[in-house]
Amino acid sequence: MTGTDAAPRHQWRGVIEEYRELLDIPQDTPAVTLGEGGTPLVESLWLSEVTGGSIWLKVEGNNPTGSFKDRGMTTALSVAVHQGAKAVVCASTGNTSASMSAYAAKARIKPIVLVPEGKISAGKMAQAIMHGAQVIMVRGNFDDCLTLSRGLAEDYPVALVNSVNPMRLEGQKTASFEVIDRLGDAPDYHLLPVGNAGNISAYWLGYKQYADLGRATKRPVMRAYQAEGASPLVTGKPFPNPETKATAIRIGNPASWKLAEAAAAESHGRFASVTDEQILAAQFQLSSNDGVFVEPASAAGIAGLLQDLERGESYAGKTVVITVTGHGLKDTVTALEGFGDVVDNVVDVSVEDAAAAAGLT
Repeated sequence: MTGTDAAPRHQWRGVIEEYRELLDIPQDTPAVTLGEGGTPLVESLWLSEVTGGSIWLKVEGNNPTGSFKDRGMTTALSVAVHQGAKAVVCASTGNTSASMSAYAAKARIKPIVLVPEGKISAGKMAQAIMHGAQVIMVRGNFDDCLTLSRGLAEDYPVALVNSVNPMRLEGQKTASFEVIDRLGDAPDYHLLPVGNAGNISAYWLGYKQYADLGRATKRPVMRAYQAEGASPLVTGKPFPNPETKATAIRIGNPASWKLAEAAAAESHGRFASVTDEQILAAQFQLSSNDGVFVEPASAAGIAGLLQDLERGESYAGKTVVITVTGHGLKDTVTALEGFGDVVDNVVDVSVEDAAAAAGLT
């Protein structure tokens, strides 16, 4: 068979073109896409052994800008451009700004980013800057930045693309579609980190839609985990000054609070908090056991699962999906904080010395 005789292979086209008929967006909206979605669902042999269940990782760090935010940004930007927007604005702890700036660059419109002063990792800041964003640092926290972003969108000709924009959730819900398409049905449980709470809301929206269409026989129990120092959904009240090393979920008053509570209640799920120490330990364990390197916030779901086991919860015989939301290269400084000297040994150009250093002799 020659190359010209081979059947054409389908290449992933991005979430809008893959799932357009299932998205509540104007159907004639041209897609502003970087090929987002289609991320791996990786079986965690480590956690499957630990739990006695079948544990899968939805690795969202494989999206174009390294986080799940790209799913919602393709829909938000596409609709905004379709409606005539010439500039977009967002409040961000890092990943939203990186994603928005990249998609704005693709669409050739102006990105305006508001970030809390000193509360964003260098890697995420670099992404926004390199994509041409106008970065404005605010003497305040994420919630202050979101208030300003809302004000700019109300009073000036810019489109707000934070997760309060319903178009964001339309894109993000496609991760649920991919999970079911890959597994053949919905999992028994879906675990994930929560910051601004758009993601749990979007996943639940997608799971419900596939079940209603008969593409799944069940809906999962949704369990979401926040950092202890920024856990308003756990305590039931906003955190005026949220603090955690997991910067992506350092949010004290989630914009999608009501939707997230509904997702937890309807799925018979719950919220719980984990400490920074648990998060960073889970980040290292995941990397060293499964080869999946995630940023600190992304490890909150892993830490939550391990905490559930410690408290007597059983996942034996269950299918569990855990969303890991962003790539570890987003924040290498925090990842390496507890390691001291990263390089174990320095040797001369000698096989014997290298073998000794590696413990092979």
